[in-house]
Amino acid sequence: VQLQASGGGLVQAGGSLRPSCTSSVRTYNTRAMGWFRQAPGKEREFVAAIKPSSGHTYYADSVRGRFIISRDNAKNTVYLQMNSLKPEDTAVYYCAAGQRVIQSAIRDPKAYDTWGQGTQVTVSS
Repeated sequence: VQLQASGGGLVQAGGSLRPSCTSSVRTYNTRAMGWFRQAPGKEREFVAAIKPSSGHTYYADSVRGRFIISRDNAKNTVYLQMNSLKPEDTAVYYCAAGQRVIQSAIRDPKAYDTWGQGTQVTVSS
């Protein structure tokens, strides 16, 4: 499975972006998909995830109510709708796929075995 992320960019505070992540194979549909981000000098942190079958979603407290993760299985693509962006959302955003990720591990980067290359999101104040 290979993941290709795109859709980052530069936006003013309060604006919106919708990065996407496309898998090269259809088996993506059986995997949990997550978005993580890493700001300069900081560790990679969980942003959002979505389960493959139930479609259940999970969010970091810092983005809940502003970000929405969704997936289009017909297109092997997962999206991250980012609204009301803040300067502290500035980071490289990575998508990841994991097989049989249990709920208690959904926020753990180690639970994901395939990563995209990252897309830069910059929010200006």
